[in-house]
Amino acid sequence: MDRREDFLPLSRPAIGNEEIEAVASSLRSGWITSGPRVVELEGQFCDLTGAPHAVAVSSATAGLHLVLMTLGIGRGDEVVTPSLTFASTVNQVALAGAVPVFADSDYGTLLTPPEEIARRITPRTRAVIPVHFAGAPADLDPVRDAADRAGVPVIEDAAHAVGTAYRGKAVGGSGNVAIFSFHPIKNITTGEGGMVTCGDEGMARRLRLLRFHGIERDAWRRYGKGGTPHYDIQDPGYKYNLTDIQAAIGVVQMRKVAELNERRAHLASRYLEGLADVPGVDLPASPPYPHLHSWHLFIVKVTSMDRDAFIGRLAEYNVGAGLHFPPCHLLRFVRERYGTKEGDLPSCERAGSRIVSLPLFPGMSEADVEYVCAAVREIVAGGAR
Repeated sequence: MDRREDFLPLSRPAIGNEEIEAVASSLRSGWITSGPRVVELEGQFCDLTGAPHAVAVSSATAGLHLVLMTLGIGRGDEVVTPSLTFASTVNQVALAGAVPVFADSDYGTLLTPPEEIARRITPRTRAVIPVHFAGAPADLDPVRDAADRAGVPVIEDAAHAVGTAYRGKAVGGSGNVAIFSFHPIKNITTGEGGMVTCGDEGMARRLRLLRFHGIERDAWRRYGKGGTPHYDIQDPGYKYNLTDIQAAIGVVQMRKVAELNERRAHLASRYLEGLADVPGVDLPASPPYPHLHSWHLFIVKVTSMDRDAFIGRLAEYNVGAGLHFPPCHLLRFVRERYGTKEGDLPSCERAGSRIVSLPLFPGMSEADVEYVCAAVREIVAGGAR
């Protein structure tokens, strides 16, 4: 096959003139830190998810840090989480002084079966963190049942799940705490940023305090029209607020998130068709329960050759790739600190040695997908170099 001259990246944010103008408008307004656009973005998330409260933060990592603090999770506590997730989750649990307890994943969907979470809950468990992976939702109902029996909260890792739905309900609106990411490769972006949704007013208030130094009145309420510059601090907090410049991008992105996700789903369907009969490539499986997949990522497993060699060959075709994710229980600091080892989670490790994320973003053309499919076919067949 003829090889393309330009590089096709793993992802590219869907930024257009509307977003650029929104940022310019924010700059011209003179209000560039947390202000009216942040409030608007939070409202959009409440509308999307049905959650009573949405709290914008500087990143999903910051959101998880604040949630763990709000729940009082610390030294000696256990938090159950899949190993197949971004290391940020494990880092925050470790930095809180708690112990991550790792659950295995299903090879086909890369989601963690509820029973894998349930059987790892002990009297020391203080929270469970199911992960909505690659845009597909975790099976929340049985996870919630297991957590309720143990009397512990569910923290949904919804970093991949803007626009995902589970059994007819948007992820983030089930009453659990849910944490979303707006990193540039996510389904919507604010450059960097995140959102925490929850149903508890007390938690939302605490999160708002902790995200901005513990100050009782944020900048918009202190310096906006009719505000007062006075403030007080009951407990110290952090500098985890989202700016209006960032939120301005997000507000525009949220207006077209359904359209962006529909495009992702269409491209994913073309991948599924184009790679359906390719030997040596396992395609993503679909969860068996009712759901709406937002197709944050399109992840295959390469079984016919070394995965890293496959990624290197893709680069020869000017195609980018991703690795989502190295199993967390095999990271060096995790093994050294918690004694985890190879063989602990067989299904996760089997998938983790084979996964490759192929390019998927709304600006891709169908010809781009066809090119990637042709490249994959040629590579696994041992074709031209």
